[in-house]
Amino acid sequence: MKEGIHPEYRDVVFQDTSTGVQFLIGSTIKTQKTVEFEGRTLPLVTVDISSASHPFFTGKQKFIDAAGRVEKFQRKYNWGKKEEVATEETPKG
Repeated sequence: MKEGIHPEYRDVVFQDTSTGVQFLIGSTIKTQKTVEFEGRTLPLVTVDISSASHPFFTGKQKFIDAAGRVEKFQRKYNWGKKEEVATEETPKG
């Protein structure tokens, strides 16, 4: 490997700003902030969302009922109603 062309790979602390949870991960990211973590002074990177706060990972994700959305759309635009009305109004016999 060539010397001097690769970024420095080191331990970095990533902190979730919404929950305050900190993760120790190896990274090449550059940052000026530092933090004391497990007795060591390490670079700190703050993130808005991580697995500690994302709804998918926390189990607080809302599932949308697709059938309910289709029925709502049909009611809004009277889909399916026109055919029923047309068959009722046609004379029989």
